[in-house]
Amino acid sequence: MKLGNFEINVIDTGIFRLDGGAMFGVVPKPLWSKKYDGGDELNRIPLSARPLLIEYDNKKILVDSGNGNKRDSKFNNIYGINPEKNSLTSGLNKLGVTPEQITDVILTHLHFDHVGGCTFFENDKHVPLFQNAAHYVQKKHLEWALNPSDKDKASFIRNDFDVLLSEGLLKFTYGEQEIFDNITVIPVSGHTESLQMVYVNGGDENLLYISDLSPTAAHLSYTFGLAYDNFPLLTVEEKKKILPKYYDMNTIICFEHDAFVQSGKLQATEKGFLLGEKITITEW
Repeated sequence: MKLGNFEINVIDTGIFRLDGGAMFGVVPKPLWSKKYDGGDELNRIPLSARPLLIEYDNKKILVDSGNGNKRDSKFNNIYGINPEKNSLTSGLNKLGVTPEQITDVILTHLHFDHVGGCTFFENDKHVPLFQNAAHYVQKKHLEWALNPSDKDKASFIRNDFDVLLSEGLLKFTYGEQEIFDNITVIPVSGHTESLQMVYVNGGDENLLYISDLSPTAAHLSYTFGLAYDNFPLLTVEEKKKILPKYYDMNTIICFEHDAFVQSGKLQATEKGFLLGEKITITEW
């Protein structure tokens, strides 16, 4: 996708699976399954881990890194991960990019399905994959990740990001901030403290990488929330503030976890917003 001076691509790092009930909170299955695939025999629904690659001038900026493929078999079985298909490096290679060429990594947050691909296991230790890149995360979020709530501490795996911190690769953002020309991070805290969405202003067109404020198109609904959210009522308020703004701006919304819908534009209804024009993913 060409967006002003930016060349933007999504990267397929394969599918993982989470419990459908956990993904839709208090919404009963007969309702959420009409909006999203009903799940497998374990009630797990398919989810993508879809990083974004932004290229312009001499910059190659990666937004999030998926699960990675360094997990053990127990972890992979729980989350339905096929390590042979969950390769960020292969996804980058399809776009003609190597890990060494990545100049910057913007991490929306440090849950394992967003930062796992930033490191790999070599010679009995975890090693950064993008050794030439600065990795950006909200300072408040790192503080939370180092001392998380009981609710989301299982989503933080320290060896995903400890080495980034110890080797000086982790850089900090502070609130809403334009960190590169026309690329702005926007924090929200309903899901976890100071998750940062990424907004790209291409002039005539613009894009919002919405991360876990709305992990799938179904979650655009104010009532469809994650049981994983630390502050679910705050998530509702953040959607009510953010979605009308980006609807008015005719923004392309890019979904990180929707296994079927890559991106699209918002459509207003009497009850809020849903996705109008959309791009469908049919293979993984």
